Amino acid sequence: MRLGTAAAAATTVIGTGAAAVAAGRYASDMVLKPAPDRPLPGDPRLTVHATGPGRITLTRSLASLRPGTYGLTGAGGHAVVGPLLDDVPHPADTVVRRLERVTHGTLQPGARVRLTPQVHIGNPRDALGLDCADIDIPGELGALPAWFVPGDRETWVITVHGLGTTREHPMVVMPFLSDQRLPVLDPAYRNDVGAPHTADGISHLGDSEWRDLDAAIRYAVQYGAERVVLHGWSTGASMALHAAANSALRDRIAGLVLDSPVLDWQTTVRALAAARRVPRPLLPLAVRAAEGSTGLHAGRLAEAWTADLLTVPTLLIHGPHDSLAPWTASRELAARRPDLITLHPVPHAPHAAMWNADPATYEETLRRFLTPLM
Repeated sequence: MRLGTAAAAATTVIGTGAAAVAAGRYASDMVLKPAPDRPLPGDPRLTVHATGPGRITLTRSLASLRPGTYGLTGAGGHAVVGPLLDDVPHPADTVVRRLERVTHGTLQPGARVRLTPQVHIGNPRDALGLDCADIDIPGELGALPAWFVPGDRETWVITVHGLGTTREHPMVVMPFLSDQRLPVLDPAYRNDVGAPHTADGISHLGDSEWRDLDAAIRYAVQYGAERVVLHGWSTGASMALHAAANSALRDRIAGLVLDSPVLDWQTTVRALAAARRVPRPLLPLAVRAAEGSTGLHAGRLAEAWTADLLTVPTLLIHGPHDSLAPWTASRELAARRPDLITLHPVPHAPHAAMWNADPATYEETLRRFLTPLM
């Protein structure tokens, strides 16, 4: 009888453990499988209350009160909204923002929408009126679709998007870069729509994806770039750091622009899991499962770049209000190499939305950084 009881207890423990492992893997997959339509932490659903000429009324929240310019996306529609219009009468539980344009669809009262740092949709030609070529970059897994915006300088800027966005996100800086006459290469990378997919289909938070950025560097050099500046957002910024440390062509990298870099991957995984409504007790299991599936560990990203490996001027743009990629990690990185890293803080901006919060200041900061590198 005792043996039977012990066996039953052991079976229960094993079953519970297996269930916990399965739950952790499920939660990890929810976090690491790319899905640009999924909201990030701090991206709550808002309700459209009314629209009028050049304005839109939204649910009042910390998100809808953010300063700056954002995309507004929901089922069947996309728009661009600008600053708050405080002088327009509105109910106390709402805010009014400038409606820059409706890109497609309609914004009817009652529609559920969310703000996103990805302002433009389409391609640079149609969305911005920029000369643009569709190209394929040879990558280790296959052809990587990319946009190339020509310029007459020998320094190219390679832009790389991050979590929750697509290669449309870097279009926010393309008009500015084009005005500086800088060629821009904007690639997709593994597991993006139109790009090759990996066998596991999950994001490695830049740890393997950087090799696709390395392919973009090779392409740029092959087609005339004397130097490249890597401009990455979120995990794209982490990819840029990996490339600067590990690329065989790192001597061609003239500078880095890191917007909201993911430097503490465990915190990022927890935040993403919470945003996907993974129950709190499963968050540690999600982190452990992500570690197992990606091969990352607590210090893996930190090992990819040390103070000695960072050798080029770096502009680090980040905000203390980023709930996905900790601001403290960026401050610590900047403190290691104050001779190379310029840290530009942006208050009241969510993850990867440093341009959105204050486009004019962002572009002026970028201009000052890029001018000596052109």
